[in-house]
Amino acid sequence: MDGEITQILNRISAGETSERERLWEVVYDELRQMARGLMARIPSGQTLQATALVNEAYLRLVESELVTAKGRQYFFKSAGEAMRRILVDQARRKGRVKRGGNMVRVDIADMTIAEESDPEEILAVHEALKTLADRDAGACELVKLKYFVGMTNREAAESLGMSERSVNRNWTYARAFLADEIRQRLDS
Repeated sequence: MDGEITQILNRISAGETSERERLWEVVYDELRQMARGLMARIPSGQTLQATALVNEAYLRLVESELVTAKGRQYFFKSAGEAMRRILVDQARRKGRVKRGGNMVRVDIADMTIAEESDPEEILAVHEALKTLADRDAGACELVKLKYFVGMTNREAAESLGMSERSVNRNWTYARAFLADEIRQRLDS
């Protein structure tokens, strides 16, 4: 399938826009799996569903012409980045006072109270990633691949052109850095 995706991307880059539909058919399940994994890491109360996240991310990729002949790894890396940006944009919208800010949502069906996902936390992760990118762009890319795209250490190592051992070291560093940054942002 990897070869098929790359071939489709090559045809799209050559101007065969009809291949976008074929690409959608081939990558949909994998994108949906990525989105479900990403959504599982976000606090409960998220109003965006995995299907909507996949659709929006794919549209952004196609409209921005990020669907290129750079291959499968680049495509899924770009898809993960698009999903991350969509979630950050949604967190910003939720955090605005005119949209209710951090109101509590009441589910009338079973009369339980579910707090909405904390937009401040999502924004804190986004801001912490920007700080990490300034310090260590490679570690930032690794976080995006592992956290947002859901790549394994081996896949991330291949995508970044590094050894698995280096990926393990950088992943440990990046997680500690982000945890510290997020803690500082949420405490202030």
